[in-house]
Amino acid sequence: MADSAGCVAVTGGSGFVGRAILAKLLESRYRVRALARDPSRLTQTDARIHAVKGDLSDHDALDALLNGVDAVIHVVGIIMEIPRKGQTFARVHADGTRNLVYAAKRAKVSRWVHMSALGSRPEAVSNYHRTKWEAEQTVRDSGLSYTIFRPSIIHGPDGEFMEMVKQFACKRLLGLLPWMPYFGSGLLGLGGAGRLQPVWVQDVAGCFVGALSNPRSENETYPVGGPDVYTWPQLFETCKRHLPRARAGNRPRPIPVWYAKLIAGKPGVPFNKDQVIMSQEDSVCQFTKVQSDFDIELAPFEPTFAEYAARIC
Repeated sequence: MADSAGCVAVTGGSGFVGRAILAKLLESRYRVRALARDPSRLTQTDARIHAVKGDLSDHDALDALLNGVDAVIHVVGIIMEIPRKGQTFARVHADGTRNLVYAAKRAKVSRWVHMSALGSRPEAVSNYHRTKWEAEQTVRDSGLSYTIFRPSIIHGPDGEFMEMVKQFACKRLLGLLPWMPYFGSGLLGLGGAGRLQPVWVQDVAGCFVGALSNPRSENETYPVGGPDVYTWPQLFETCKRHLPRARAGNRPRPIPVWYAKLIAGKPGVPFNKDQVIMSQEDSVCQFTKVQSDFDIELAPFEPTFAEYAARIC
C-alpha cells in the first residue's frame, strides 16, 4: 500500500462536519491541506495536515491551499449571518465558492466534492437556500469533475443541532421559556412545521471521502437524509427521552411563525429569519441512490443518538 492516497484541500475543516471529514481522510491515508482563518481551531494535530491561514476571499491563501493537491472538499457554510464581520450568505456561499473554483482551475485541480443543502433551488424563499444553489451552479459550470451532496439536518455529539437541543431540553431558552420551542404555522403556531430526516455526521463524512475514489459519483448531485422522518416536535421528544439531564417538564411547544419572524435576529435571540422560514419546509428526500452508489446503510437516528446522548446534557 502506498504511503499516501494523495493530497486533498479542505475548507471548513475546523467545523462540525469538517472535523469528521478530516478524520476520515486521515483514516484513508490522504494528506490534507486545510484552509483556516485560525489554524489553532484545527483540532487534529496529525503531521499529514498542513494548515493554510486565510479565508475564501484571500486569493493568495487559496493559491497556497491548492498548490499540489489532487482534489478539493469544500464544506464551508454559515447558518447565521454576521454582516459586520463580512459573513453573509452571498459572500460565503456564492462568492467564496466562486473564488475557490477559480483558484482550483488556476492550480489545474480536477476533482471537487461539495457541501450544499437539501432545499437548495433558484426560487427558494430563504437567502440561505438561494445562495447554496448559486454555489452549486458555479461548481456545475466550472468544468471540474464534481460531486454535490445535499444533506438534511446533520446530527452528532458536537454539532450545532445538538447544541440547540441541549439549550432547549436541559436549560431555558433566553433564560425564560420553560419548554422546547419550535416554529409552528397559524395564529397560535398550532399548524405544524416541516419534516426532517436527520443524518449521522459519520455517514456524511464517509460519503465525502468516498466520493474522491468513486467514479459512480462523478458529476452527480445526491440528496442525503437518514432513514427516519420526524416533525420538529417528534424529533425533540425523541431526543428528550434519551437525555439523562433533560428537565422533566420541558416539552415541545410552538412559537408562531409570524411572531418568530418579528423577533428573529434581535439581541439575545438565537435564530434568524431564514431559519424560521426553512423550518416550515420539508427537509426530506429519497436516499436510495446515495446508499447504492456508496454501498452504505445510513444510520437510524434514535439508536445512534442514544449512544451519545449522555455527552449532550
